[in-house]
Amino acid sequence: MRGTLLANRRGIQRFRQLATTAVKSSKIKLLLFCCIAFTLVVVATRASDFMGWTNHSDSVDQFLPPGKGYAILMNTWKRYDLLKQSISHYASCSGLESIHIVWSEPNPPSDSLSTFLNHVIESKTRGLKKVELSFDINKEDSLNNRFKEIPGLKTDAVFSIDDDVIFPCSSVEFAFKVWQSAPDAMVGFVPRAHWVDKTLGKTDYYTYGGWWSVWWTGTYSMVLSKAAFFHKKYLKMYTNEMPKSIKEFVTKNRNCEDIAMSFLVANATGAPPIWVKGKIFEIGSTGISSLGGHGERRTRCVNRFAAEFGRMPLVPTTAKAVDSRNTWFW
Repeated sequence: MRGTLLANRRGIQRFRQLATTAVKSSKIKLLLFCCIAFTLVVVATRASDFMGWTNHSDSVDQFLPPGKGYAILMNTWKRYDLLKQSISHYASCSGLESIHIVWSEPNPPSDSLSTFLNHVIESKTRGLKKVELSFDINKEDSLNNRFKEIPGLKTDAVFSIDDDVIFPCSSVEFAFKVWQSAPDAMVGFVPRAHWVDKTLGKTDYYTYGGWWSVWWTGTYSMVLSKAAFFHKKYLKMYTNEMPKSIKEFVTKNRNCEDIAMSFLVANATGAPPIWVKGKIFEIGSTGISSLGGHGERRTRCVNRFAAEFGRMPLVPTTAKAVDSRNTWFW
């Protein structure tokens, strides 16, 4: 009798152990299933991030009224494949109204290039809006050409971009909205910094800081014009009010026109630029920033321009604009 009871108790205990193990196993399986499902949802919703810069959410139905969008000002130099690729991408951005290509080559653009670009623009907009394309022809080869005043420009907003840099249209449209909230500021994707270099025992000598300086300190004082919004009035100011010595320095050294524009805007506003978080796609080969001595040359520009302006107008900041709709951690 006692043996039977003992056997029954052991059976009950064994059953309970098996039941507990089964419940735990089910919970683990359920947790794993939820994790897998969550991962699939995230991958599906973020697929465009993994597939490149293409953004299918930007619809031509979102086109703005004439004059309320922005103009693209694109600098290029004998890189026709990159130019075609960039124009083809940006032509589909909903806020775009016109494209102005800064042309400083000795020969004018070919008819075939112009025809191709106009065809691409028409196909991307599906004929639902008119995006004007123009080549701003320059006789002199100078980096100052990218900031020449554009007569008859209909939009206040100018998006300055290099031909080898691509951002998703969603990022461009978000940056445009940020600019609309602060139209006197430069709003861009590529931040840079400066700081007082006290190692020489001076209080008015500055060092130029690249991306890693910004990443390390979280502070910046410039956004480069290779990808930035600004008001069209700064083109007029650069053309007519920028010190001649600075423009001659830029032409001679083939560098630092972007720093000069940052100085101009900061001097006019007394305020810092606005850095917008965005995913950048470099489609060209490495530029002058990859060459040896680049930082030293940029430092020289900062100090030269500060002397020309009679002060340091650049204003450091730690603020960054982030589109929280598309970011998990912000």
